[in-house]
Amino acid sequence: MDVKRARELHESRLMRLANVTGVGTGRDEHSGVDVIVVFVTRKVPRARLRTEDVVPAQLEGVPVRVLAIGDVTAHDQER
Repeated sequence: MDVKRARELHESRLMRLANVTGVGTGRDEHSGVDVIVVFVTRKVPRARLRTEDVVPAQLEGVPVRVLAIGDVTAHDQER
């Protein structure tokens, strides 16, 4: 399945998981394969997560990568 279509199918569910701040697509830097990227505030060991909050390793056959980006805040920019 196409990476963008797989993301669209699962984005709303992924956004409800603990610590998830965004979902996108990208390319794995080692293999060059298209991946779904799940942005989280911080990585948490799998053992400390509730089963329903674990980010799956793949969705619709597309690999999933987790990227910790810290807290996300919006800034009002006046021009």
